[in-house]
Amino acid sequence: MENEDRMEKATFAAGCFWGVEAEFRRVKGVIGTAVGYTGGTKSQPTYRQVCSGKTGHAEAVEVIFDPTVITYDKLLDIFWNIHDPTELNRQGPDIGTNYRSAIFYHTPEQKAAAEISKERLSAAKKFRGKKIATEIVPATEFFRAEDYHQQYYEKNGQGYCAIRQIQE
Repeated sequence: MENEDRMEKATFAAGCFWGVEAEFRRVKGVIGTAVGYTGGTKSQPTYRQVCSGKTGHAEAVEVIFDPTVITYDKLLDIFWNIHDPTELNRQGPDIGTNYRSAIFYHTPEQKAAAEISKERLSAAKKFRGKKIATEIVPATEFFRAEDYHQQYYEKNGQGYCAIRQIQE
């Protein structure tokens, strides 16, 4: 990968990871993505274990991006717009802590940017007084999901995930 040393990593959870990954893969400046599990207590969890709600993991997407092409702030804007951050432990028909809304920051700068963007969204009253449920927490170990989950929409077509597609 050219200019690898300039690439940065962002990790987001916004419900079903298939749709979240598909949306970020469409963004210019996103170099790569992986779906997986983070924020939990079990090492190397499986999809079935995560879905049980007993591991504490969220379905998440790790995004590798070129900050000279797209900023972290722009990735945050996309994150806020593709799901309902006021839903606690769910997105649409998907219910459970594994479907929670979360930003897993990798640097102090990402933490600050995420907190500012969350405050800005809260102040905008976009959600008519509903509280933003999104967690902003340090990134922990990311466990890559099984291969059949990677780039699921590209392999299988659109699914049912409750993700809002971004407009280009």
